[in-house]
Amino acid sequence: MAGFKFFSVVLTVCAVCVLVECKYMVYNTSGGIVPGKLNVHLVPHTHDDVGWLKTVDQYYVGSNNSIQGACVQNVLDSLIPALLADKNRKFIYVEQAFFQRWWRNQSKDMKKTVKTLLNSGQLEFINGGMCMHDEATTHYIDMIDQTTLGHRFIKDEFNIVPRIGWQIDPFGHSAVQAYLLGAEVGFDALFFARIDYQDRAKRRDEKKLEVIWQGSKSRGSSSQIFTGAFYAGNYEPPTGFYFEVNDDSPIVQDDINLFDYNVEERVDAFIAAALSQANVTRSNHVMWTMGTDFKYQYAETWFRNMDKLIHYVNQDGRVNVLYSTPSIYTDAKHDLTEPWPLKTNDYFPYADRINGYWTGYFTSRPAIKGYVRMMSGYYMAARQLELFKGRNKLGQTTDSLADALAIAQHHDAVTGTEKQHVADDYAKRLSIGYKESEDVVAASLDCLTQRECKSSITKFNQCPLLNISYCPATEVDLSGGKKIAVIVYNSLGWKRTDVVRIPVINENVIVKDSTGKVILSQLIPIVNASIVNIKLYAAAYMGESLSANPTYWLAFTTVVPPLGFSTYVIASGKSSALIKPISYTFDGSRNVNIQIGPGNLKLIYSGNNGELAHYINSRSLVNISVEQSYSYYAGDDGSTDLVNFQASGAYIFRPNGTYAIQPEGKIPLTVFKGPLYDEVHRMISPWIYQITRVYKEKEHAEVEFIVGPIPVDDKVGKEIVTQIKTNIGNNGRFYTDSNGRDFLERIRDYRADWDLQVNQPIAGNYYPVNLGIYINDRNTELSVLVDRSVGGASIADGEIEIMLHRRLLHDDGRGVDEALNETVCVLNTCSGLTVQGKYYLRFDPLGEGSKWRRSFGQEIYSPFLLAFTEQDDKWTNFPVSTFSAMDPSYSLPDNVAIITLQELEDRTVLLRLAHLFEVGEEKDLSVMATVELKRVFPKTKINKISEMSLSANQERIEMEKKRLSWKVEGSNTKRDSDSRGGPVDPVKLVVELAPMEIRTFIIDFNSSLVRYR
Repeated sequence: MAGFKFFSVVLTVCAVCVLVECKYMVYNTSGGIVPGKLNVHLVPHTHDDVGWLKTVDQYYVGSNNSIQGACVQNVLDSLIPALLADKNRKFIYVEQAFFQRWWRNQSKDMKKTVKTLLNSGQLEFINGGMCMHDEATTHYIDMIDQTTLGHRFIKDEFNIVPRIGWQIDPFGHSAVQAYLLGAEVGFDALFFARIDYQDRAKRRDEKKLEVIWQGSKSRGSSSQIFTGAFYAGNYEPPTGFYFEVNDDSPIVQDDINLFDYNVEERVDAFIAAALSQANVTRSNHVMWTMGTDFKYQYAETWFRNMDKLIHYVNQDGRVNVLYSTPSIYTDAKHDLTEPWPLKTNDYFPYADRINGYWTGYFTSRPAIKGYVRMMSGYYMAARQLELFKGRNKLGQTTDSLADALAIAQHHDAVTGTEKQHVADDYAKRLSIGYKESEDVVAASLDCLTQRECKSSITKFNQCPLLNISYCPATEVDLSGGKKIAVIVYNSLGWKRTDVVRIPVINENVIVKDSTGKVILSQLIPIVNASIVNIKLYAAAYMGESLSANPTYWLAFTTVVPPLGFSTYVIASGKSSALIKPISYTFDGSRNVNIQIGPGNLKLIYSGNNGELAHYINSRSLVNISVEQSYSYYAGDDGSTDLVNFQASGAYIFRPNGTYAIQPEGKIPLTVFKGPLYDEVHRMISPWIYQITRVYKEKEHAEVEFIVGPIPVDDKVGKEIVTQIKTNIGNNGRFYTDSNGRDFLERIRDYRADWDLQVNQPIAGNYYPVNLGIYINDRNTELSVLVDRSVGGASIADGEIEIMLHRRLLHDDGRGVDEALNETVCVLNTCSGLTVQGKYYLRFDPLGEGSKWRRSFGQEIYSPFLLAFTEQDDKWTNFPVSTFSAMDPSYSLPDNVAIITLQELEDRTVLLRLAHLFEVGEEKDLSVMATVELKRVFPKTKINKISEMSLSANQERIEMEKKRLSWKVEGSNTKRDSDSRGGPVDPVKLVVELAPMEIRTFIIDFNSSLVRYR
């Protein structure tokens, strides 16, 4: 019987083979939009993180696959032949950091092919920045810079201008992204995936996932952009339609001669998914994002199945399906001429489920957040100095730092949500970029301090670890007659007076200005807490052991012109005021309070317990009670969450109890009182040290903190916060900045767009802070400014809290698969990371704090650049001891900043001017401002000036002509005539800026190099 059955099967197969007519199947993929039908736009894409689980280069070449099987080079290699196989196929690509790596290694023929695909629209660049930047922890200047770097490459290489914003993976979305990195770069639409799960549910029900987003109240309707949030909360295909080689979705098996034929089932599943999406989407157009992380490594598997779906679904006729791009989809929506709902403010904070608030990453990895911010300010100054000398045709430039900073803006970089080895890679790239730019800066300063720039004369050193008191260039024994010359460069467009602090080893020193006059200075001993940090981190990061500890902080007041430098000389002498400490101990019996502050501002500390008690400003007449304290949130380990097991981690903030951090025993208050500033030192705990400074000429308090190593011996992760408590009745309202730009109102336990169901009353009220946070009532406002991205909130009335550091022991289940437990190792001994940083606080009468927030906020972003050189006892001064690129009698208005001044590769100059104030923010400064370019550039003639889009890849007038205008429900059909500065007269060369306006120009000067003498 067995033999008979086998014989029957053979006969049957043979018969089938004889009857089958073999032919090549041609799929009809040529269909376009069909009016009156539901149109399903298939958008093939890959989302390629510029570092996350692997480094950017590991992702590109496909190494370290034990972590993740991902190779972007394979994606791009396989994509081109797949597109060439069918002219109807389309694909979008985003991350220029990867594309440029690939492009550099392609043949002339391949480059020609790619250009053909781009020109035909089969391949389209979307977003176009070097990375898909984060929107919570990035500063707007850095967002502009990284976008510009990508956009200008695309323009120069392909003569293409991206039309669409594609922020599909960042964890919440900022107002600045909408109006500045959306409308102002000329985008017609912005698409993303992640909005709060409660918000998404309501928008699905009301068909309001697609809106017109107006991110700026100051810029009005010109800031509007069509915005779509993906209906499923991700950027992937509907379930069952993943077609990577190793995916488990059913392919479309349409060969009737083979088993598992499933065309009808696949068509029915496709149509069911399309109709489900259509039920929550306005109009007869829906978008399917056909791809996800690092897909299309073998592109043909995706396109083969999409070809079949298009062919068979269109044969079925119930819906229409087509290859598409976000540009085609946007045009289809616009052609409907329908009004859309209006969205204002932003999409923060983001929760993907109950107890899942992505507000921890606002602070995660605070050291790299601080490093990125420090390098950003340095890059701004370095580009200016590079311009003043002339950009090198050969040799070192600031480009390496530009590239490192661009990559660092990625939504798994500065966010702190990457694996540790990837964070190390970002830091390494920044360090390499800094070193090259450091040489550019040194060469520029050498040139600018000489009357002729022919050969190198002076070697200038800089101190990237000055923040931890480590500066070998200034730790020189001056007793033998040596001198230290100090260059203080000011990258801001206004004259600046500030106190400079540098570490020295000699007690008897004097400081002279460029005229040889001895100026007031003071010395404060460097405390042991700082010495411990210096030794550890100099060894960890520099591989160096200290030969001698720096002994004192030398402080002196500098006055520096705009876009210029002043020089000072430190020498042996007996003029500096040596400040000796005053120690106060507290046993509860002392009734006399301690007053700190040599100027208008006085801080009053309690004589009973040493705690901060009052803030008094004799000029503004503010007199208010204030307390400042530290506490920690215990990081939830998720063990009691039997549904999601949600722990606190790199992304998620989920506190499990609040615990005050109190000094152990009677810790003395140590006070240093000097002619320039006073300092108050306090050991809060064995792992928290705080120094508070009050400057004579300033009306804010500077708080420097050293936090770490955070103890976890009790197996509990900790999230460290500081609170400032007052009696201000802010009634649940507080204000945080959007990427350092606009301030947005926040209301505790409230969302304007939906009825918030509160399940995390602390984490759900945290917002990103890049510039500052403030509260107010009818009389007073309290502002806190920061030196890096942090999370902040007002959890109780009268209070502001900011999170300074996090050390956690559990992964939060969002993909990084690693606890946020940063350590530093020296000689095989590891300890938790210590973070050193600053924040600044100030009280003002109601309505008077904005000027300080804006002007001082710009100074925080753009600190002085310091350079040092050692000289012998015969040296007097530089041939050019003071310098300003601007007219010496001119300074920018108080409400305007230069945020970009850079020589481009074609010798033209990129200039950006930003108005710093919002409409109605400040009574005198929220007005139209003017900048006289002839006085900004007095030593050269401007031949031509062209106003550009924000990313400098197209002329602004052309951008405005092309941008789509949308109808808004309940509004006029025409776009408002928003307040903008007028055209720049080529003769007068005066630039006008309206509140919150940024204007970008490319300037052609009358010389091949722009040199200032």
